[in-house]
Amino acid sequence: MKKKPNRAITHQMLERLTYIHNRIKAECFPKTSELAKELECSVPTISRDITFLRDRFNAPIEYNPQKKGFYYSEKYEMPIQNISQKDVTALVAAKTLLQQYQGTPIYKELVAAIDVITFPQRQGTGAFIDRIAVPPMPYAIIDEAVFTALYQAMIQNRTIEFDYCGVLDRGKVHRRVRPYQLLFDDGRYFLFGYAEERQAERLFYIPRIEHLCTTDELFTLPENYDFISRCGGGRFGSFMEPETVTYRIAFYGESRLAIKDSVWADNQKITEYDEEGKTEIVFSAAQGYRILKWVLSHGSNAQPLEPEDFVQDWQAEIRAMLRWISGV
Repeated sequence: MKKKPNRAITHQMLERLTYIHNRIKAECFPKTSELAKELECSVPTISRDITFLRDRFNAPIEYNPQKKGFYYSEKYEMPIQNISQKDVTALVAAKTLLQQYQGTPIYKELVAAIDVITFPQRQGTGAFIDRIAVPPMPYAIIDEAVFTALYQAMIQNRTIEFDYCGVLDRGKVHRRVRPYQLLFDDGRYFLFGYAEERQAERLFYIPRIEHLCTTDELFTLPENYDFISRCGGGRFGSFMEPETVTYRIAFYGESRLAIKDSVWADNQKITEYDEEGKTEIVFSAAQGYRILKWVLSHGSNAQPLEPEDFVQDWQAEIRAMLRWISGV
């Protein structure tokens, strides 16, 4: 059996499909030559569109030799025209929210897909969509060629090589990595994968990846490759450590409300001590570095209590800041 070509649906094609569908539905018995003239395209293009409707959208299209035109043998609606207005509004709103991931091929593909799905019923959503916005925020500068090569390597499960300069690296280091996942974290983009030279899983900040090339070596994706499972239950973004640790932190002042408003870890337990004017949170995570930055962001309204080595790291950071203030 001859394999059908994988035609990607586009805006222009969707407009033609919608028009053709409406003409057939109206029982006008349209001819390919008429449709081609009305849509200002070629007869072969219309023939391919009709085949697409029949094969991909399961449209019951038949040809009437007496009237020399097409008709539906039974009642039919295009699937994308059956989407409710509520769903259309939600999808267009999602397109707005995706702006924080602009600059990546995935963003372009997702936006294009949403436009295709919502095109027939997008009218009437504008006024509401204007009331949903993404506040200005910094975003990473991405080399699209690197991102595209990485994306293709992941689809094919191919090992990649690249030059990289990490936070602790002294200059650029050549890496050989099995790419597992792409992580999107507040306008930043990370690669999670297995670094062969370290024989361990690592995170790589994609803007620092240079000279990426795809090798011929295929790898088998592990059954449990999801980055989320490496966070020890914590929800502090793209960071992981080998061991899961239990933290106990006290918050004061305006930070008390902020802590209660969110889920910071899967097993968090929050206790109020109103007489002491504090809120304590206890949770487990494997993201100590990010948790330390989180605590420091609350300034004098946060005090880590456990574990002891975490408390010492927090105190060391504060002493370092004091040295800047004192000029010592």
